[in-house]
Amino acid sequence: MTQRKMNGAESLVHTLIGHGLKVCFANPGTSEMHFVAALDRIPGLRCIPGLQENVVTGMADGYARVSREPAITLLHCGPGLANGLANIHNAKKAHVPMLNIVGEQATYHARFDPPLATNTVALAKSSSHWVKTVQKSADAGKAAADAIRATRTSPGQIATLILPSDASWNEGGKVAAPLKPKPAPKIDMRNVRKATRILRGKRNVLLLLGGSALMAEPQKHAAAIQAKTGCRLMAESINSYHQRGQGRLPIERVPYPAQVAIDLLKGVEHIITVCSRAPLGFFAYPGLPSHHYPPKATVTPLCSVEQDAEKALAALADELSAVRIEAQVVQRPSIPKGRPSSAGLGVMLGAVIPESAIIADESITLGAEMYAGSHAAAPHDWMMVTGGAIGYGMPCATGAAVASTGCRVINMQADGSAMYTVQALWTQARERLPVTTIILSNRKYQILIAEYGNVGANPGPTAMNMLDLGNPDMDWVKIANGMGVEAAKTSTLEGCAELMLQSYKSPHPFLIELEI
Repeated sequence: MTQRKMNGAESLVHTLIGHGLKVCFANPGTSEMHFVAALDRIPGLRCIPGLQENVVTGMADGYARVSREPAITLLHCGPGLANGLANIHNAKKAHVPMLNIVGEQATYHARFDPPLATNTVALAKSSSHWVKTVQKSADAGKAAADAIRATRTSPGQIATLILPSDASWNEGGKVAAPLKPKPAPKIDMRNVRKATRILRGKRNVLLLLGGSALMAEPQKHAAAIQAKTGCRLMAESINSYHQRGQGRLPIERVPYPAQVAIDLLKGVEHIITVCSRAPLGFFAYPGLPSHHYPPKATVTPLCSVEQDAEKALAALADELSAVRIEAQVVQRPSIPKGRPSSAGLGVMLGAVIPESAIIADESITLGAEMYAGSHAAAPHDWMMVTGGAIGYGMPCATGAAVASTGCRVINMQADGSAMYTVQALWTQARERLPVTTIILSNRKYQILIAEYGNVGANPGPTAMNMLDLGNPDMDWVKIANGMGVEAAKTSTLEGCAELMLQSYKSPHPFLIELEI
């Protein structure tokens, strides 16, 4: 009996596994069925379903942030990719490695313009660094190897591989061997020496950290530089991954509100950027500048986000003869009591975050003061919605839990944003993931109410009605229970803390509705 030859989908799966990829987040359709069938025949790739594509791409983002390895998504044709673009955008801004495999109409069928036919390449290019359409099964493995190499280009890139269904089902597939990724750009010692001269000879210098500079080891070099020179030390306003808590630097972020940031930075004369950009407004506002630092301040890059922040900061510390210092031990706060506030939430988190926890922060309005209050928490990692596209928190927390092998993931989640990707709760329950979700239930789009004032608009009843989430009220306990997640409701900080501590005792997901 003649043995069947490998098809394109099978060569693709073998290539993914051969490159060390472990997880595929999926929402497949008809065009992807041969890929799904290949997963049955070829062990080694865990497939996790999401009920909406923006959940799938958000889970991949969270997984990649924690694991530092490429996450795979499986999406159904151009419209499925379109549904997932918001969180692909966030992942791109977070500089994480992600491989999107998008099914497509058979090559001979697309010319008839069937219902799902669209310009998938154009959609992919909007949020991808690398895009390719496979034309025949023999090319699927090689294209996958090229895509994976692209994702592993420092600091992490988005690759989208478009796979027509006949290139998936036809025989003739070939497995491709791993390709060595391009090396990260080397540190430029001219930048190091220039930064050294500024730190030695100038006043009012800000060392601004972003990207990999916010990991624990680079922070130690930054602390030595600050101790040696007396420079100011801050983080970018929004960060992909920040290691915080005891043993790490209590670094404050550049504030989000434009006028607050401008006032805070008004005395800065020199900025040294480390995997960061000079402070820039999230939006433009009438009468305010786009950049939030003084116009006469100089900006000197120590290293780009593509380069190794630890090596750059270590080289700068060596040039300055800066000696590493031990981080001060700060007493953890007690659990506060009473009605929730932004500052109170930060102190509460500082008291109850467990060691090695991962925070997925989509708190939006209420997140302004949470950072400061949680500096003294146990060592933990903090992720933010880097691209500003809401609907990130729940799926990102889900993907982080898949990657974290047992560490508790805490999702600080605004209620309006939660409804964008609430289906992530179902995946959390299905996969039995240790995620504690705190829904900050103020029943309105408070961030947009604030932005009305910032842009000088004057909202009336129609506008305010559009920002009201309380007609009818959402019952988050019932919503969570309907997805298979245990849940409870409270209106006090101490009640929330008690429920959080209770949730840590179970390896399963738990949701807390905190009434604000």
